[in-house]
Amino acid sequence: MLLVPRFNMSHLKNMLLDIALVFLVYFATHSHSEVLSTRSRWIVDAKSGQRVKLACVNWPGHLHAMIPEGLQKKPVRDIAASVASMGFNCVRLTWATYMFTRDSSINLTAAQSLDRWNLTAAKAGVAANNPQLLDLDVVDVQKALIDELGAQNVMVVLDNHVSLPQWCCGNDDGNGFFGDKYFDPTDWMQGLTMVAKRYKGNPTVVAMSLRNELRGPRQNENDWYRYIQEGATAIHGQNPDLLVIVSGLSFDTNLSFLRNKPLASNYNNKLVYEAHWYPFGDPPEKWLYQTNEFCANTTGWFMSQSGFLLSGENPVPLFLSEFGKDQSDAIEEQNRYFSCLLALLAETDIDWALWALQGSYMLREGHIDQEEMYGMLDFSWDHLRNPTMREMLQFTQKMNQGPQPNGVTSYVMYHPQSGRCVEAGTENLTATSSQNCSRWSYSKGGSTIKLLRTSSCLRAVGDGLPAVVSNDCSSQQSMWSIVSSSKLHVAAKDDQGRDLCLEWNSSDTTLVTKNCLCLGDDLEDVLRF
Repeated sequence: MLLVPRFNMSHLKNMLLDIALVFLVYFATHSHSEVLSTRSRWIVDAKSGQRVKLACVNWPGHLHAMIPEGLQKKPVRDIAASVASMGFNCVRLTWATYMFTRDSSINLTAAQSLDRWNLTAAKAGVAANNPQLLDLDVVDVQKALIDELGAQNVMVVLDNHVSLPQWCCGNDDGNGFFGDKYFDPTDWMQGLTMVAKRYKGNPTVVAMSLRNELRGPRQNENDWYRYIQEGATAIHGQNPDLLVIVSGLSFDTNLSFLRNKPLASNYNNKLVYEAHWYPFGDPPEKWLYQTNEFCANTTGWFMSQSGFLLSGENPVPLFLSEFGKDQSDAIEEQNRYFSCLLALLAETDIDWALWALQGSYMLREGHIDQEEMYGMLDFSWDHLRNPTMREMLQFTQKMNQGPQPNGVTSYVMYHPQSGRCVEAGTENLTATSSQNCSRWSYSKGGSTIKLLRTSSCLRAVGDGLPAVVSNDCSSQQSMWSIVSSSKLHVAAKDDQGRDLCLEWNSSDTTLVTKNCLCLGDDLEDVLRF
C-alpha cells in the first residue's frame, strides 16, 4: 500500500489479483453549472466551488473527412446516448485546424468531404443513419454532435489534435510542433480563435485544449512558452468561460520544465494541464516478468514528468487526456500496464479521458473502415467491445476526493482489474460493485485496518483462507504493512509468521489472503509470469 498524506489516495495492490485500499472523501451529489473553473489542483463549478470531475472518452473528428467517426454506423443520438450509458460525463472531441482556416475546407459539406476521399460506403452509411447531417458543412456537423451530447448531459472538451486532417501522431508527420510543414502558428491561432468564438455561450463545451502531443525534432521550450501563452490568451480572450488545457512536450509526456518556470498566468483560474500515458516503447518483458518493480518505476516516471503538478506549493489540475489498451485482452503486457495505471487513477483521483470510443474509422492511414481495438464500442458500433472494461472504469469515474471535504474521510478496498470494491458482510468479505464499498480507517504501516465506526478490524486467518472482520485487533494477523519495493503490496503475518497479501478469489468473489504474488518468501521482487 502506498500511503500518501492529505487528499492523495492510498492503496494496497497485488499486481496479478490485486486489492487496493483507497482514500475517499464523500460528498453530496452535485450537478455542475455550465461554467467550470479551477481551485488549486481541482476543476470546480465556477458558481458553487464544488468539484466537477471529468471522466471522459475520446471521440475523434480530426481525420481526413473532418467529421466524427461512427456517423456512418449509427445515429448520432444513439452514439451520444451510449456515451452517457457507459458512465462517461465528458467527451474529448478532436478537431483539425484546417476545418476552420482553409478555403478547401470552409463550407465543405459532409457529403462533399466523403466524396473527396472516395468514401462511398461511409457516405451511404451517413445517409442511412444520419441523413440530416449529410448536407451540413463539416463544422456544422461538429456542432450537431455537440448538441446531441449536451442533450445527454455530457460535457465536451474540444481538442485541437492536428492542423492537416490525418492520423496522429508521428515525429515527422508535419503536424508535430510550431513551424512544421502543416503547423503554421498564425494559422493555428486563427483556428483556436474561431472555435472559441463559435462556442461562446454554449453550455456543453466546457474546455479547449491547445494542441495534442507536441513533438518532433523542432520542439523546444522557448517556442513552447511563447506559443502556448499566445494560444491560451487567444482562447481566453474570445471565450473566458472555457477551461484552457495545456499539453507538454515529447508526445505530451513531459511537463517537467514547469518546475523552474511556470506559465505567467492561470487565466483567471481557467488553466489545466494535460498528460498522456501509454506503454508504447516499454519493453514488454518488463511488464511481464518484473511487473511490480516496473509498475513502480513507470508510475514514478509519470509523477516526475507530469504528476508533480498535483502537489507542492502551487498545485494545479492535471487531466490525463489519453490512456488505453487493446480491449481484446490478448496483450498481457498491456493488461498489466492498465492495472498499474488504474491504481494511479484511484490514488490521485485525477480527471481523465480514455482512448477511445470508436469501434472503427472511416479512413485511417490508407485503410478504409479500419477497426479500432482500443475502442469501447465494437466494429459495428452496436455493443461494448469488452464489457469488463466498463466495469473496470466504474470506480475511477466516481468523484472520490475534492477541495472541500464535508463528509467522513475513509478508505475502501479496491480491485483495479475488475473495478470492484470490498463489502464487509456478516460472515465474509466479498467483491462488489463500486456503489456498495465498505469504508475503513487506516493510520499507518504496521497497524490495523478497521471497519469505519466500529471496533472491528481486518484479520488474516491463513494461506488461501478468507479474510475476516474480527474483534481481535491486537494480534499480528491484524497488523498490515507495506511489504514491496513498489509500495503496492500490503500484508499481514499469519500465526506462523508468514506474510500474506489480500487477494480476490474470482470464483466466488470472496476476499482471501495468500502468499504475495510477484514477491518471494523474502518479500523481494521475483521474476514471474
